[in-house]
Amino acid sequence: MASHSEKLAGRLDAVQQHASSSSETQQEVLGIVSMSEKGSDKDDQLENAGPDGRIILTEDMCYDQLGYSYSETRKWLIITVIFLVQVSMNFNTSLYSNGLSGISEEFGVSMQAARCGAMIFLVLYAFGCELWAPWSEELGRKPILQASLFLVNVFQLPVALAPNFASIMVGRALGGLSSAGGSVTLGMIADLWEADTQQYAVAAVVFSSVGGSVLGPVIGGFVEAFLPWRWSIWIQLIFGGFVQIMHFLIVPETRTTVLMDRIAKKMRKSGENPNVYGPTEGMSFRERFPPRELMMTWIRPFKMFLTEPIVLVLSLLSGFSDALIFMFIQSLALVYGQWGFNTWEKGLAFIPIVIGYFIAWISWFPIIRRNTAERRDNPDSERAQYESRLWWLLYTAPCLPIGLIGFAWTSLPQCHWIGSMIFAAIIGIANYAIYMATIDYMICAYGPYSASATGGNGWARDFLAGVLTIPATPFFESEFIPPNCTIFITQLTQYLTVDIGGERHLEYASTILCKYLNFDLFTCPRAPN
Repeated sequence: MASHSEKLAGRLDAVQQHASSSSETQQEVLGIVSMSEKGSDKDDQLENAGPDGRIILTEDMCYDQLGYSYSETRKWLIITVIFLVQVSMNFNTSLYSNGLSGISEEFGVSMQAARCGAMIFLVLYAFGCELWAPWSEELGRKPILQASLFLVNVFQLPVALAPNFASIMVGRALGGLSSAGGSVTLGMIADLWEADTQQYAVAAVVFSSVGGSVLGPVIGGFVEAFLPWRWSIWIQLIFGGFVQIMHFLIVPETRTTVLMDRIAKKMRKSGENPNVYGPTEGMSFRERFPPRELMMTWIRPFKMFLTEPIVLVLSLLSGFSDALIFMFIQSLALVYGQWGFNTWEKGLAFIPIVIGYFIAWISWFPIIRRNTAERRDNPDSERAQYESRLWWLLYTAPCLPIGLIGFAWTSLPQCHWIGSMIFAAIIGIANYAIYMATIDYMICAYGPYSASATGGNGWARDFLAGVLTIPATPFFESEFIPPNCTIFITQLTQYLTVDIGGERHLEYASTILCKYLNFDLFTCPRAPN
């Protein structure tokens, strides 16, 4: 064992090598010191070979070659491309809706039937994210994301070239199931940053997720007004092909275990250490993917969603918030049609939601600095390390019911349309803040099971958005709830005991959503001030 003075000297050397500025936080310095101490034991670890002489490479032995040690410039170049990938995936969920009238007219189906293409994509997207996740952990992020992007692009073709409505449904279903989504993109953040320093990257990817969903109708309004409906699919394919090429050319593999296997092979080939092997080298397919463990990995997000109260409540809040945006996509045309908005103007009506996302994203920067300082000053406090990440949500989550009530009663024809747009921006602030806070909290609070916890969150968002796509328009325009509508909507109506109909059907619809939301907000875990 090294003497105390030798350890102290080693720590000082490590700090001098890795400190990026004189204002570096104490926690970051301690992390660097820890890495240095691990690195100092490298020779001892190499000497502890097994009976067959093999040495299994660990993170500590090659930390400086993993994603954590990439320069900040390189990390943010990667995240920029991933930002576009995530925008593309969520763009696919919403742009389709601008082709509904053309699909209905060409194939002789009702508008409600045409909406099933949007619904089935979202519902299977929810399951697709969970199915892709385990493979990215073992085979690597890059090949899995490339495979996902390729399949999504391929399955755009049956929709764009569809000779009948069944082809559209099949193409949309397979496209949704092929979408890897946040399960891989958020995983890449974990490959590049430690959990305590990744908030800025999480904030960026969250913005790409929510922003991609509303980018669809903004662009789609012009597509619907000036182009045939099939162009709403061709544009998805063009955008998807562009981001796939960018991802292939710019983004390297980041998964730690895959990189460690490559590093070990390189060490053997160069003669640096002929006995070192990566953690998964030499393992058979069955050893790497035991059926029982694979099934447990797939089931765990749903199990945690049902059995962990915090995961359940936060996921339902997040899911309801996202579903609200997709209900808006289906029904906002009804609201702004009152003021004589044309097709592309109705698409531009989603810009206030995008502005709300920008405001919320920027507001998170000082909150992240506050969280970092609080964790640094209270390293032994669980409240500071975990629950403090929900602090800003206490003040932004109420923006959702406020926005809904305001939007509802500024949707009157005698009101100016700008009023409803202001409240739509407030809804956007809440939607971003809810997703950001819940994901950030789950990543840190659930440690090795964070992927499953956030998986439940992502599943709830996509699944509820898909399920509520179909009843959205009847909910906003009908005098009654159709018998084939979801139990969820029926319970909402019974809960408020107000019929949706008459002259104020648009106003009552948003009010009912707000009334239901209050239950979810009051059952959320409360973060101390």
